[in-house]
Amino acid sequence: MTTEHDHRGTIPTRRLEAFADGVFAIAATLLILDVTVKTSPLSTELLRIWPSYAAYAVTFLSIGVAWINHGQLVSMVDRCDRTFLVLNILLLGVIAFVPFPTRELAAHLLDDDARAATLAYGVTLLVGSVLFNLIWFYGVLRRGLLRAGVDEHLVRGVTRSYQPGPLLFLGATLVALVNPLVSAALFAAILVFYLLESTLFARD
Repeated sequence: MTTEHDHRGTIPTRRLEAFADGVFAIAATLLILDVTVKTSPLSTELLRIWPSYAAYAVTFLSIGVAWINHGQLVSMVDRCDRTFLVLNILLLGVIAFVPFPTRELAAHLLDDDARAATLAYGVTLLVGSVLFNLIWFYGVLRRGLLRAGVDEHLVRGVTRSYQPGPLLFLGATLVALVNPLVSAALFAAILVFYLLESTLFARD
């Protein structure tokens, strides 16, 4: 009987890509469900819920950047071993969880629970960033999963891009202890940086 495992016990990347694309798509779609108007008049309420728009935009950007980077990463490997798959499952679990802290951030950014909501949001992004680093440095580089012929410039670019992520998100999360609004703004700035950085992986 044949299986999708090759003789080295690894799994083709297409299975991971299909699962990941589904998770990213569902997480991104769920975000808009939390942008709702619950009271009237409508004209006033549409202005009052601006934190929901901001949280949606920033988090959709976050999921989009993660999808770009994850697709780039998976395209650079030619097989998936168990360690690589487990690390990816953990990352996708974080991606699927993102709509929850986003909803709480939008609901509480301007009230007494802003600190807790921003900390929850920041910790979620921090864990995701740490997992990206684990996938890259342990699951790819250390495990030798890179496909033959991958451009060394691209490898160095990805490495350079991933390294500061946990420190950036940790710093922005700690700022929430002092000023949640500034912390939220820092998350947005970090995500814009990574959106721009994702187009520069191949450069020295």
